[in-house]
Amino acid sequence: MNQQSNVALPDGYQLLNYRIDKQLSRGGFSLVYRAYDEHNKFVAIKEYLPAALALRREGYAVHSISEDSQAVFRFGMRCFFEEGRALASIVHPNVVRVVNFFRANETVYMVMRYERGRTLQKQIQSHKESIRESFIRSVFGHLLNGLREVHTHKLLHLDIKPANIYLRAADGSPVLLDFGAARQTLTRDSPKLNPMYTPGFAPPEQYQGLELLGPWSDIYSVGASIYSCLAGAAPQPADARLIEDKQDSARKRWQGEYSDELLEIIDWCLNLDPQKRPPSVYALQKVLIEEPKKVPKRNFLTNLRGKIGLGGQ
Repeated sequence: MNQQSNVALPDGYQLLNYRIDKQLSRGGFSLVYRAYDEHNKFVAIKEYLPAALALRREGYAVHSISEDSQAVFRFGMRCFFEEGRALASIVHPNVVRVVNFFRANETVYMVMRYERGRTLQKQIQSHKESIRESFIRSVFGHLLNGLREVHTHKLLHLDIKPANIYLRAADGSPVLLDFGAARQTLTRDSPKLNPMYTPGFAPPEQYQGLELLGPWSDIYSVGASIYSCLAGAAPQPADARLIEDKQDSARKRWQGEYSDELLEIIDWCLNLDPQKRPPSVYALQKVLIEEPKKVPKRNFLTNLRGKIGLGGQ
């Protein structure tokens, strides 16, 4: 199917006991809305609608699917539904809360608690020169609590990146959003869908096959996310690193600006060999929340170097 764009459900649309308020975002795999529930409280609703497989036109709630896309669409819908079912069993303050999932309009919807705040990505973009080590350790230390719970439920996230880490407005606590496991499963055997990787954050094994994925894959993405807090950008994509690794070690790039311990943690997570990464989220969390021996003070020279591209945040 040619490249196409799906029309979102209109504002005010009644979807079971939810009323669509507005569209929040869209991707190649789904659309996300803000809606009111029956108590007139906000929820977020994700709609499964891969643009490469299904097309919804203006004025329609139900999409059209070509005959040769039916099987792939249904397989993906089943994966999305099962992911929603699995996530609904996780109740943790650092993991997005799935409160309902259902079928309607010949597709599947996942209803999540609506959080107020901003993504870590926006925090990095707006505070590039003030991302302190204490902030990084606090955010990721708490985030790893949630990721441990995810892995305990035999789930993988497979799309950890700053854009999928939400910081609550009330207290700055992190929430892990937008799991990519169903997307990864769907694109495995379908030539109709481009692999849904996020360059720089996806581990090398994510380019190679589902059988190679495990908790170590999410750990690579955590390391890449911490790296981006320092660099303001993602590290070199892992598939390119396999061909020619041009990635400077964090220890080399930011020596004297952050503690040696934090820089070593980043390099540990970003090892191309999964067996040379932290053996578990618990092991990573244990070293991340330890008080570093010495945290270098940020100063005028450090900030100046960052501004002119010589390193720093």
